[in-house]
Amino acid sequence: MLEVVAASLISLFTKVLGHPGGEPGVHLLSWQETKFFQLPAEPDTQAEEIVNQYLKDLSAKGYNVNRQGIWLQSDMKRLATHEGQTLLSAASLTKIATTLVSIEKWGIDYQFDTQFYAKGEIRDGVLKGDLVVTGSGDPIFVWEEAIAVGNALNKLGIRRVTGNLVISPNFYMNFYPNPNVAAEKLKEALNSKVWQQEAKNQYALMPPGTPRPSVEIDGGIQVNNDRPDTLRLLLVHRSPPMSQIIKQMNIYSNNMIAEVLGELAGGGDVVAKTAAEIVGVPQQEIQLVNGSGLGVANRMSARMATAMQAEIARELQGKAIAITDLFPVAGRDKLGTMVGRKLPPSTLIKTGTLAEVSALAGILPTQKYGWVWFAIINQGGDVSALRVEQDRLLRRLTEVWGTESLPQSREADNFKWGDPDRILVSQ
Repeated sequence: MLEVVAASLISLFTKVLGHPGGEPGVHLLSWQETKFFQLPAEPDTQAEEIVNQYLKDLSAKGYNVNRQGIWLQSDMKRLATHEGQTLLSAASLTKIATTLVSIEKWGIDYQFDTQFYAKGEIRDGVLKGDLVVTGSGDPIFVWEEAIAVGNALNKLGIRRVTGNLVISPNFYMNFYPNPNVAAEKLKEALNSKVWQQEAKNQYALMPPGTPRPSVEIDGGIQVNNDRPDTLRLLLVHRSPPMSQIIKQMNIYSNNMIAEVLGELAGGGDVVAKTAAEIVGVPQQEIQLVNGSGLGVANRMSARMATAMQAEIARELQGKAIAITDLFPVAGRDKLGTMVGRKLPPSTLIKTGTLAEVSALAGILPTQKYGWVWFAIINQGGDVSALRVEQDRLLRRLTEVWGTESLPQSREADNFKWGDPDRILVSQ
């Protein structure tokens, strides 16, 4: 079965990228150059019948079928579409754009640095002054990471700080963007004597034998972006790689991670413009105000959603990380946005949900066509009912196309939160 998927992929990249040793290939989804979607449609009759029935069912329940976007495509075949180029509120499908632009801007291995400085002398286990933290926007600095930092400070001989905890405004912790709240969480994490239940619970998930840090900070919290020349660098904490950041963002549809990455990339408008330029879809098919999808003003077409995910797969071709490492996959991921879904096995998805928006985009691995890129953007009330209909639509398609398996995740299984190896101690 895997051979079918492999053959389909070889066919796709041979067609689009050019045969090895032949003429240089073109950009996979640079559609304005390749006439990717300007080719005559090659609809699948059974798929069209299934989509039409899906729309009739929605209409019978009171939904306006002109506000429902659908795009199904494999290789260069448009299998079925409905309002596929219509701009619709897409909710967290916005995170697909954030994923694509983050890979383009930073690369899949990029890590954010958070620097810890001493302002004052260190003597007999006491830092007589301030502990200063300078962030760079790490959106997944969580309990385990802070605990590892506390243990590293203990190894440096620091067990008490007589001054304040001073942090920069772009330091985040436990998905709290408010710097004062983030600083209070950090202060708690560094000193196991004052841990509340949440910190204890996360510590329990760390490898057995992980030390419990003890760094008591006598002073208060200060938020300051200045970094005096008198500071002494103690250590640098490196975030998990961008692949893990994106994975956490998409599996849990974490808005804070997406908001941070979107802002660091230039804001919603820049993310939309950059994504459209990368895939070659007209700018009119994506309009964003942030990187998360919060708010109905974040809009895109179903075609744009499929285009971006196909481009992500192309960007990662030949790398250790695949698209299956960045989005939830049915049968593998049990938490996050997969909870309650009844999708065909191995379906890769990104969900999007607002009060009157339910969207779903991803990869449907099939026997007949290999990877089918799909996007379903529903507008209307009763989000739970729309999810049921989306899952039923995909199951019906696999009944006629057959199912295949996506390649197993290639990301290292030994990834650890709070890994001390990602802390660089200053010499």
